[in-house]
Amino acid sequence: MYKKGIGAVIFGLCFGLTGCGGESAEAPDVDQVLGGPKVSVIATGAELAGANGIALGPEGHLYVASVLGSNLTVVDVESGDILKQYGIEEGVIGPDDVAFASDGSFYWTSIMTGEVAGFNAAGEKVIAAKLTPGVNPITFSDDDRLFVSQCFFGTHLFEVDPQGASPARLIDDTLGPGCGLNGMDWGPDGRLYGPRWFRGEVVSFDVDQGDMRVEASGFVTPAAVKFNAEGVLHVLDTGVGDVVRIDGEGPHEVVATLSPGLDNFVFDDDGRIFVSSFTDGFITRVNLDGSQTELLPGGIAHAGGITYHQGQLVLADLHGIRGFDPEGKNTFNQRNVLGMGAMGGALNVSSDGDDLILVSWVDNDVRIWNQTEGVRRWEKSGLSAPVAAVRYEGLIVVAEHGQRRVVAFNDSGEEVAVYASGLMAPTGLFVSDGDLLVSDRGQGQILKIAREGQALAEPEILVDGLLTPEGFVQYQGHVAVVEADAGRVTVIKSDGERVTVAEIPPGSQAASAAQPPSQVFNGIAVDDRGRLYLPGEPNRLLYRIDGAW
Repeated sequence: MYKKGIGAVIFGLCFGLTGCGGESAEAPDVDQVLGGPKVSVIATGAELAGANGIALGPEGHLYVASVLGSNLTVVDVESGDILKQYGIEEGVIGPDDVAFASDGSFYWTSIMTGEVAGFNAAGEKVIAAKLTPGVNPITFSDDDRLFVSQCFFGTHLFEVDPQGASPARLIDDTLGPGCGLNGMDWGPDGRLYGPRWFRGEVVSFDVDQGDMRVEASGFVTPAAVKFNAEGVLHVLDTGVGDVVRIDGEGPHEVVATLSPGLDNFVFDDDGRIFVSSFTDGFITRVNLDGSQTELLPGGIAHAGGITYHQGQLVLADLHGIRGFDPEGKNTFNQRNVLGMGAMGGALNVSSDGDDLILVSWVDNDVRIWNQTEGVRRWEKSGLSAPVAAVRYEGLIVVAEHGQRRVVAFNDSGEEVAVYASGLMAPTGLFVSDGDLLVSDRGQGQILKIAREGQALAEPEILVDGLLTPEGFVQYQGHVAVVEADAGRVTVIKSDGERVTVAEIPPGSQAASAAQPPSQVFNGIAVDDRGRLYLPGEPNRLLYRIDGAW
């Protein structure tokens, strides 16, 4: 049972960087500096919510999978125009890679659900297999046999019946740890080729006998392999952002350099290369003369948590963090290669003095990162779907969705306190005048759970009746909260009045119960002038809200 606070909100004051437990900076009264609610777009991002696997369709268009966009996008390879999107309405959920059969049917892998599905030549959806999460690369052999492997959430390699009439056949279960194969291709020698992300090598399989051999090594992080029209093997090394040609025993030849965080690539019949970026969400064409044409621009790809840090905004972007000044100018981009980068991933971020606290349920960890020095100062791994973290009374406090609790760790990484348990969906955290607050996305509440470092006997309901609250901040007696599924920012004033100050596209839904319901955290930040900043998750924009309410 929770007890009601007196009135809708009983909050202390919290300015500037707090919301992450940092130093407070007194701000002028909001009603004196702002002249009415005004929502402005101050920065734009990528066309896609991350560009993952890609394939060329029989009509010559490029098909692009987007896991968190939960769609397949059809792109004109000359103009970059988006011609069509297949989404949830068509039965496409969280696709990581896509491949075509000779009859024009195409299939994809849903990494977060384990589903392998496609549209047959008649356009009907077919479920080829229901495996475990982690299904990632997919490719057809020359005689239309279908192969799927797992990476990041599994390590197996399978042959799958495209019609779903027969169970998947396990080819190998010894490819781990961490990843089986990533972006695969069928070789001209009749073998299946694929990179080993954490091994820095490319291997091939006789898919009937199951034997594996190493074909090339010495890569930083090989993400995908493809053969060009002449049958020459090429490798995408995402760790350095290179497309590399492997021809005989000689040294690797770099044929194109882009940026780290690339996902996949494909050749057209003319030998042009199309490359996707999971980090920045771009699609780039490498032309025959070596020049590059950006078909779809990159930028903000997975707009998540945000914090006001040392006079600028820092945005969590799943595979990196991005800095912006208060006018929306991009000040830095720190990319991370999944499972390999020094920083790690980030779906949420808070300020911690000179450092940043980064949170990722994909990595299941929390880290303290110093952007200036580029070093990781602290980490706590092995968590269960962490969603948010802040500094509170000298401890790192985590909203751990998988355990339905808010838990604290000391500088040695030892668990020292549980401030709340049995929550439906602990999501956002905020520190205010010695209080620790959490939003419960499932219950539609903002709760006070600790005072001056001591857990309350019962959480105190400060705000109730919200629709899926995620990020929230408190300043000058006001509370601003993102109601994610409603697509709105609500300000609860000190007298309890509620005002909608912005309407934006609703946040995305989790692909399955294996992910926190927020999936991509919908954050909000306040600067020292009382201005609010809000990332638009589905449209990859950065908003600023000025005004009095």
